[in-house]
Amino acid sequence: MALARGAIGLGLWLLTGTALAQVPKDQLAKPPADARHFVILSTGGKHGDSWMWTAPDGALMGRESMVLRGQVWEIDSSGAAGKDGMPARLDIRGVTPQGDAGETFSVTGGNAQWKSQIDAGSAAYAKPAFYASVGGPMAINAWFVERLLASSNKAMDLLPGGRATAEKMTTLDVGEGASRQTITLWAIYGISNSPLPIWTDAQNRFFGVTFVIGWLPEAYTSEMPKMEAAQSAAMAARMPALAQSLVTVPAGPVAFTHVKLFDADGLKFLPDQSVVVANGKIAAVGPAASVKLPAGAKVIDGKGKTLVPGMWDVHMHIGDDYTLLQELSLGITSIRDPGNNDKLTIDRRTRAAAGKLLSPHVYPSSLIDGKGPNTAQVANVATSQDEAIGWVRKAKENGFTGVKFYGTFNPAWLKASIDEAHKLGLHVHGHVPQGIRPLDAVNAGYDELTHINWIVMQGMPDSVIQTSNGIMRFEGPGRYAKDLNLDGPEMSGWVKTLADRHIYSDPTMVAFESLYVPENGDLSPSYAPFVGTLPPVTERGFRSGGFQVPKDLTRADYRKSWAKMVDLLGRMHKAGVPIAAGTDGNGIEIIHELEIYREAGFTPAEALAAATIVPARLVGVDKTTGSIAVGKTADLVLVEGDPEARIGDLRQTRMVVMDGKLMDADALRKAAGYSGRPK
Repeated sequence: MALARGAIGLGLWLLTGTALAQVPKDQLAKPPADARHFVILSTGGKHGDSWMWTAPDGALMGRESMVLRGQVWEIDSSGAAGKDGMPARLDIRGVTPQGDAGETFSVTGGNAQWKSQIDAGSAAYAKPAFYASVGGPMAINAWFVERLLASSNKAMDLLPGGRATAEKMTTLDVGEGASRQTITLWAIYGISNSPLPIWTDAQNRFFGVTFVIGWLPEAYTSEMPKMEAAQSAAMAARMPALAQSLVTVPAGPVAFTHVKLFDADGLKFLPDQSVVVANGKIAAVGPAASVKLPAGAKVIDGKGKTLVPGMWDVHMHIGDDYTLLQELSLGITSIRDPGNNDKLTIDRRTRAAAGKLLSPHVYPSSLIDGKGPNTAQVANVATSQDEAIGWVRKAKENGFTGVKFYGTFNPAWLKASIDEAHKLGLHVHGHVPQGIRPLDAVNAGYDELTHINWIVMQGMPDSVIQTSNGIMRFEGPGRYAKDLNLDGPEMSGWVKTLADRHIYSDPTMVAFESLYVPENGDLSPSYAPFVGTLPPVTERGFRSGGFQVPKDLTRADYRKSWAKMVDLLGRMHKAGVPIAAGTDGNGIEIIHELEIYREAGFTPAEALAAATIVPARLVGVDKTTGSIAVGKTADLVLVEGDPEARIGDLRQTRMVVMDGKLMDADALRKAAGYSGRPK
């Protein structure tokens, strides 16, 4: 079911799925006229349709058709309930960007069996349990939620493993006149590390989802902003207590003694150092033998540990409040959110400033796109140059630090829009609008190119560039990157241009590794260290494979193209292109991003700089954060081990300091939904 999809956040579980025996679109189930119809939408517009109905033979049916930025989902489902109301049979068919969506489940003779794109298995079926499918349309989620709420204690076992519970959050009146009704928001636990918000009607029937992308009844799509506001307020209600319980404000100075210290400014690790924090600032740094500890200071023995600056993820679309706790638990004290629902971004900022939400420092960009079939979700949509410039000005008015342009944006509007952004002091980055090359975007004034694929795009054939706003922005680099001559004048000159003009790159290597490298069933190295700490449904999603390979290519071809992208990243770094570490992921991939940088030839210090001082320079706050230096804000992370020898040790956070306030990393992990430390 869609609830089971993805690795962590609701935003991704709604959008992933993978492959078995593809059924053509015209052979999928056709919804009857009386089927319940849901529109799939976001602030960027409509993305598709979803239907659910009961067939004459009693089968519970679902059908979904969605196009998201050129990625296509055409899927259906057919299920039969057993005497306990749980699935006794479930069949999912169709296609997703990862390939065939085929999946089956059945219960016969007290035995449950399943076969999905990523696994196959069986288990004794002795008591009611709901099969948490890898994929499928929203109809399966509706069935799941309705069975969960029908249980006496709002709890239910899951297959292949786990247990779901539901907690009532709030109610809301929607609709007008005869269509007016009261709906209820539930928080569903046990599927993801964050509680998942689902709306139901007065009969506890599935009503809809409003989270990044909405699935709403056709007659109620205009209610999405009101539902999102009520949902945000309800989910936020528990955050003030957490914000207070997880933070210790020291009564006096705090001294970290005998640590190995990462000097981000000098790009080196220093042994046996001590750091004193006072009044939220770094008061002293130096060899442990020479730093004088203030009287009465709280002393934290750092032997065997490393102290690093608070880390950054410069490409994190914040999903919910729990995402923020998760990031802090990994030592991420600063985030650049490169596009989100602006209202929710401002709401989180307001609550954090009031002490009602524990959050890293967030530096948001406004996502601006044009109108078309591939418009980005949560985009601010411009239909003219004047409107685009208006969105740029709105970003400044909202206190954002940048603007991010996207693939449907009219390239003829770029120069004027970028000039306005620069006049207002905004950083400009993004995807490259369809029909132009990344060099054209740089010439128009981009300060930064987002994603490694847009760097690769400079060497793509015209046929890719002209259709680069959909699936081709992935398939083109996957097909052709392996054959690029990185030593040739085109690509070497391109890298030199990026370096000479000091154009930042936020390559999000982990995102593209996940698209090109794994087969279904492979355990992603981004997530392997976290296995055993999250719900089984989430961990099962760790084994979802990459995009389906075109029929005339092989997975080996895609992997060769991926290897060329890693090589290109190394050449960019060596040439002096500033690399800022971001993930575009669920929130736990940042350390693996740095592991890929090491593979590309970065030293441990250079890789860690990409997640500390380089992002601080990108955002323009390097005078106050990004490194451990006297006078800077005390944003620090104490980790167990030695990242200079094993950069993966950065996952072993023990204490996080933000603005001088102390947080226990294990307590943060628990609050963020983890049962223990990563491996």
